[in-house]
Amino acid sequence: MADFGSSGKDDIADPSVTRRKRRLSWIWLVPVVAAIAAGGLVLRTWLQAGPTITITFQTAEGLEAGKTQIRYKDVNVGLIESIRLSEDRSHVVTTAQLAKEAASLAQEGTTFWVVRPRLGLSGVSGLSTLLSGAYIGVDAPRKVETGRPKTQFTGLEVPPEVAQDRAGRRFQLRANTLGSLDIGSPVYYRRIPVGQVIGYRLRDDGQEVDIQIFIDAPNERFVTAATRFWNASGFDFSLGANGLKVRTQSLLSLALGGLAFEDIGDEARTVATADADFRVYDSEENARAKPDRWSVKIRMRFDQSVRGLSVGAPVELNGVTMGQVDAIDMDLDRERQRFFAVVSATIYPDRLGSVAQVVRQEYMGDAEHPTGRLLGGLIENGMRAQLRTGNLLTGQLYVALDVFPDAPPATFQMGVPADIPTVPNNLDQLQQQLTSIVNKLEKVPFDKIGADLRTTLSSASRLMTRLDKQVAPEAQAALREAGKSLAAITHMLSSDSGLVSDTERTVQELNRTARSLRALSDYLQAHPEALLRGRTPERLPVGTSSRN
Repeated sequence: MADFGSSGKDDIADPSVTRRKRRLSWIWLVPVVAAIAAGGLVLRTWLQAGPTITITFQTAEGLEAGKTQIRYKDVNVGLIESIRLSEDRSHVVTTAQLAKEAASLAQEGTTFWVVRPRLGLSGVSGLSTLLSGAYIGVDAPRKVETGRPKTQFTGLEVPPEVAQDRAGRRFQLRANTLGSLDIGSPVYYRRIPVGQVIGYRLRDDGQEVDIQIFIDAPNERFVTAATRFWNASGFDFSLGANGLKVRTQSLLSLALGGLAFEDIGDEARTVATADADFRVYDSEENARAKPDRWSVKIRMRFDQSVRGLSVGAPVELNGVTMGQVDAIDMDLDRERQRFFAVVSATIYPDRLGSVAQVVRQEYMGDAEHPTGRLLGGLIENGMRAQLRTGNLLTGQLYVALDVFPDAPPATFQMGVPADIPTVPNNLDQLQQQLTSIVNKLEKVPFDKIGADLRTTLSSASRLMTRLDKQVAPEAQAALREAGKSLAAITHMLSSDSGLVSDTERTVQELNRTARSLRALSDYLQAHPEALLRGRTPERLPVGTSSRN
């Protein structure tokens, strides 16, 4: 057996610890690369990002953070990042991030609104949002970078009718009332639509309405200093010698209302300036009428009813409309203890036509110092104011200035306003005549006449009764006797009676006698000497007797 003890022990080496070097693992490069990539993306996003803006709206209907886009001309230029409620809870505040290439939108003059389906006078808009959802629309000034930078905006509740970069011009109009006009109502020039109403507001004094319109290019050049606008809504009726005329701009203006304009005034045909102020007339007739540069205030007293007379009723002179009624008041006549109507009106001497200037210079003076010579002379010659019926169907009245030669004298003194004497109208005169007739009829003693009539009728009734009982039998007997007499006469005149034959013989003898007289007359005419000598037998006419 071999001895392994000593040799094995000597061959075993002493143990030793060897430390290996640590190496960096490739797995740690992944987060490093991701961090670098994320940093690059953040840097790129930061470099490409545009300005951050805030837009306030009344509500957040249809808006979603991170989804709602901002579009300009249907191009995505931003995104709504957050939506929050304002501190006073009166509106919502949205924060939006614009693209770098759309940074110029963040300036004064830019407007934002929520695009959603809408139905208006100008048509239906926003139907595409039924599938894609609502988005923010943008309208910016025509020139880029013309306004100061701005980051806080107030969104519009309705989209603007006209984009700021649309070719054309805006004009300011003023009217007494808005009428049937609304945003989107068309504007016509020679019955061709050339623009539309884009806005309106009430003036600070509340007396008139400001209307904004937009005229598309190149038609804006037709708006000059001589242009006049009028309300073209509905129908325009006119009844004249040629019959009934009906005029309207278009069927669209009947439903939506509308405006029309033409060059009518005497001003130069120069293009209207930006600050031009145009008035809207109620009708085309009023727009085409010459302007009234001078007015005279008058006042009239009417003791009769003024029912049917309204403010705006015409004041006419020989059929020419000289003005209109301004006010109708009531006053008290303390002496007679009765009320009467006071009608105030305005007349325009310029409406007299070509003679207006002569009348104004020689008879009426100026607007501040009227002489009253013309009115005084007319009133002295019988001119009076009278209420007349202008429409039998509606009963509307108007004031007529006419000459009444039989009118009682009246004194006149020029003042402001000038008092014009009046006369009752024809209906009032007829009413007075009817009242006089009624008063006379009331004086007739109808009761006494009725009593006398009853007495007369009673007497007549008694007379008829007497006639029926006493006179009628006697009359019947007389009629029977008369019948007998007629029968006897008939018998006498019958053919078999002697009276008829005797009458025939008598007629024959009369005929023979007439023939003899005619023959004797002829003979005496031929032999007048026979009256002295007598007739000779040989010359007697044939058929006569020879007896002397």
